[in-house]
Amino acid sequence: MPPGKRAFSSDPALTMTTEPNNQTTSNDVPSASDVPAAAEGQGQQQEQRRGGGGGRGDRRGGRGDRRRGQERDSEWQERVVQIRRVSKTVKGGKKMSFRAIVVVGNERGQVGVGVGKAGDVIGAVRKGVADGKKHLVKVPLTRHNSIPTLSNGRDGAASVLIRPAAPGTGVIAGGSIRTVLELAGIKNVLAKRLGSKTPLNNARAAMVALQLLRTHKETAKERGISLEQIYS
Repeated sequence: MPPGKRAFSSDPALTMTTEPNNQTTSNDVPSASDVPAAAEGQGQQQEQRRGGGGGRGDRRGGRGDRRRGQERDSEWQERVVQIRRVSKTVKGGKKMSFRAIVVVGNERGQVGVGVGKAGDVIGAVRKGVADGKKHLVKVPLTRHNSIPTLSNGRDGAASVLIRPAAPGTGVIAGGSIRTVLELAGIKNVLAKRLGSKTPLNNARAAMVALQLLRTHKETAKERGISLEQIYS
């Protein structure tokens, strides 16, 4: 036998086979059914890290709440009666700011007058709207969108007299008084301004007059008489 050569036996029982060291057995290779399960497990873990599967539903619910809040805010109408530049004297001199008189109402029997002050006009109007919503007055309306009885309100040197009117009359008023009556939802009324012409005092006097209004049923209950006696 030449040197450098190995002798191999022809007997199959004595034949030796060798496998590469880097070959992996079939037990180490993941099956196709295990891959989706592992991916699904990783996806669930990632969702749990982000806050669970209900996160999207909660966020959608939050957006729905915001939409409902925006719808409620859209029911209210705002009108700016006056914007003035005012000053306040302090130790270092005069501090300039803006004052806004705003009327807020839903035209269904609720109205309020607010005053806001800020360094800019937008901030003053925003504060005026918030202040007006804090001072809302419930106004009793008749089926013809008028007031049930005559009323008189006073604020400072301003006095406002309002009285019911027949259907088709409209709002006979001017200035800030007209704005208050329209946003309250009153469509047929007569109003008269007496005394001061200041828009803020007139608006507040109109608010006092509306606040003093009573329905016929409430008036009969306060007087201790029947409702038929009110109309007789």
